Amino acid sequence: MIRSILGRRSTPIFLPQISSARYANSSSGVSAEMKAAAQTIRYKGPKTLDHIDRLQADQVISEISYNATDPSYEIDDPLQFLLGNYLEKELLLQYDKGIVSMAQRATCPLMWSHYGDQHHGVCIGYSVPSDALDHLHKVKYGGTRLVDASKILAMLDGDKDARRQVDEAVLLRKAASWRYEQEWRLIGQRRVQRSLLELEEVIFGMRCKEAVKYAIVTALDGRQRPVRFYEMRELHGTVNLKKYPLEDGEMKAVFPRRSRDIHEAFQSIAAAQREGQSS
Repeated sequence: MIRSILGRRSTPIFLPQISSARYANSSSGVSAEMKAAAQTIRYKGPKTLDHIDRLQADQVISEISYNATDPSYEIDDPLQFLLGNYLEKELLLQYDKGIVSMAQRATCPLMWSHYGDQHHGVCIGYSVPSDALDHLHKVKYGGTRLVDASKILAMLDGDKDARRQVDEAVLLRKAASWRYEQEWRLIGQRRVQRSLLELEEVIFGMRCKEAVKYAIVTALDGRQRPVRFYEMRELHGTVNLKKYPLEDGEMKAVFPRRSRDIHEAFQSIAAAQREGQSS
């Protein structure tokens, strides 16, 4: 079971940077490499196409080489740094990948704090059908994000092994301090599409409002595949969390409420008082 914890803020999607490999320091060598890359990548992005058509690869290199002479760059190789930034921006336009971030456990207090709006939100649990396993990947923590430019070019030319290596570095690696998330990511194309996962359960945070609970329970009622509902509680005398089945009997007796319910209740009381006075 994997879960997505949602609050008033949407769950952030993090896209690490792509770093270029080491390039030759000579202007002619870099120019030849850029021209080869432009031809191999077969640019289709709107900004990229304008860039290549307008400036051509050698003009881009000339501009990068000129900017690399800026003395404010306190790095060993400004030319390589600027070329890497340019390639990163252009290649990201071609990297048409989207991700859905989920967590392995629902009882992590930090997850509820960071993504569940301080327990005002909900946690949604999914099961993973066998045909979705190839699209679901476990995030790795620590290590490096450097990707050889040759791997990126091979990926854009259809090399599946290069695609896997670039995906791992770009989409599946985070700093070690995020390890507590135990994150999994569903990777696919960036567009509206049917879900590959099966909705199984909804867990309400400790501060989730009753009206929100009722709205969600009602919206998911009568589904062909029933959804289970839980609420999160602290274990007595500890800071540990545990989910318990939602007791919705009282909630369904109170909701839905009409805005005039209170007004009408006082009207009936006033009418009873008038009858008592007249008798």
